[in-house]
Amino acid sequence: MYGAILGDIIGSPFEFDRGDKTKKFEFFTRGCGFTDDSVMTIAVAEALIAVGPDADEKEIEEAVIANMQDWGKHYPHAGYGGSFRHWLKDRHPQPYGSYGNGSAMRVSAAGWLYPTIERTREVARWTAAVTHNHPEGIKGAEATASCIFLARNGASKEEIGDYVEQEFHYDLSRTLDEIRPYYHHVESCQQTVPEAITAFLEAEDFEDAVRNAVSLGGDTDTLAAITGSIAEAFFGIPAVLKAECRNRIDPEMNRVLDAFDEVLGRNNLEVDESLSGNDLIENTISNLYENQDHESFIDVITAICFCIMNDGQGWVPFVTVSGEMFQNLDASTLQEGDRF
Repeated sequence: MYGAILGDIIGSPFEFDRGDKTKKFEFFTRGCGFTDDSVMTIAVAEALIAVGPDADEKEIEEAVIANMQDWGKHYPHAGYGGSFRHWLKDRHPQPYGSYGNGSAMRVSAAGWLYPTIERTREVARWTAAVTHNHPEGIKGAEATASCIFLARNGASKEEIGDYVEQEFHYDLSRTLDEIRPYYHHVESCQQTVPEAITAFLEAEDFEDAVRNAVSLGGDTDTLAAITGSIAEAFFGIPAVLKAECRNRIDPEMNRVLDAFDEVLGRNNLEVDESLSGNDLIENTISNLYENQDHESFIDVITAICFCIMNDGQGWVPFVTVSGEMFQNLDASTLQEGDRF
């Protein structure tokens, strides 16, 4: 889910073809933030966690509807489409035949929570059908969740691409360079999901995948959310980007991410949200001394990077070394900002 949320945040400033269709852009630009893509991704994930892995169709649909409406009330201005905005307020919400890309951008949790691809596709279908019950809306959600399932279970890019083409009949033969000049803002699954998958297939790592998606233009936040959700499962995400993600969403959203990680048995950087600056770093160092494991060491580095990226300053204590490595340096004269 981190991948979907990061893609949404990073792609948000360039939506509606406001970018230059380039991969060279600042990752976290001024004004970027989470949109309806992240809110509904969190809503669906929380619903699926709550009902458990063996829930039936009715249980899942009822939980997804209730959760999406609840989260929608808390974030009424997140950027929903017109029909979905009305659906959020309806006392008796019904699917409205949509084939929009919203079914694919919110489905990432289904790609992680189930043991078989058949069950993954089934649940993805149910999460889509409460609103996007058009065959293309269903297909977009199933295809995205299937890519995540295959990626997290060690499938190669070639195997993922072959599965998508055989099962969903998306055309993945076009390269990004062929797609980019003619691509524009469109919100259908059939003109978003295959492009998002291609952006993943041509990527070298998670960051490259998101840059690929944003470079296409169009509905960049949703494109990058779908691409990012698949890329996370295949490449993983650097810890510093996970920390950046958590810093850019609200505490209640982080609570769902924590629950999601717990269900998957993944360790996450446990940080007291009241901490900042040196206190944050000291807390992770204390955990390192206590646990003495690789994950705790990564948490320390993540905390340091997190603080520096948020306008903090890093410092390294001067120590005495053998030999004459610093023979011309008088440590007592060092001041803030000095370099050597």
